[in-house]
Amino acid sequence: MILAIDVGNTRIKGAVFEQDTILEQFVFEKKDIEKKISTILLKYEKCYDIIIASVGEVEKNAFLLFENKVKIHFISHLDLFPFSNRYATPKTLGIDRMVLASGAVLKYPKQNRLVIDAGTCITYDYINADDEYLGGAISPGLQLRYKALNDYTSKLPLLELKDINTVIGDSTAASMHSGVVNGLVYEIKGFIEEYKEIDANFIIILTGGDTDFLAKRLKNTIFANSNFLLESLNQTFQYKINND
Repeated sequence: MILAIDVGNTRIKGAVFEQDTILEQFVFEKKDIEKKISTILLKYEKCYDIIIASVGEVEKNAFLLFENKVKIHFISHLDLFPFSNRYATPKTLGIDRMVLASGAVLKYPKQNRLVIDAGTCITYDYINADDEYLGGAISPGLQLRYKALNDYTSKLPLLELKDINTVIGDSTAASMHSGVVNGLVYEIKGFIEEYKEIDANFIIILTGGDTDFLAKRLKNTIFANSNFLLESLNQTFQYKINND
């Protein structure tokens, strides 16, 4: 068994894998790392490895507390990945984006792939059929957009994400919801159309915390999987073991 951990900008997500099957998933706050992982390892005594991808502010020592019980593996730029990194600044490419690209290559071989991760930030990552990572884009996620409207204006309130079905907002709050939600949907659709100009034949993988919310608003044929990063983390570790 393997415990895969994704340390994000806001929360920590994890899953226990038996080969490629998720046995249980977890979401917890960074302050609860020691307590939560202790509980997981107590329940799954045959979990001998923890594989970690981190973009958030968490000390490695928080995980190293368990190295007397399990093997701890931090994914880094020095690890073996199943793609060629063509990023102009490869060492600045986020580990989460590298893991997603790895999962896309391993799960969808010999295809052009666009991975859209809808979390705190929206990331777009393009990997071609020759398994070359070419790059992508980064923009604010839904919550960041709401927060920016509140932080950088004097009168606009901080709103929570709301399901809407109109473009015309008939109040300030409704206009904000329309701008944030529809604006992001139009952005994603626009990026997809631009990538079609590069190559008309590619698959789209949508993942991240806002996957379900956004998937129903996108008419393109996509593979929507909110667990894709954790699954990719597990697959990347298996790839590393088999090719070391």
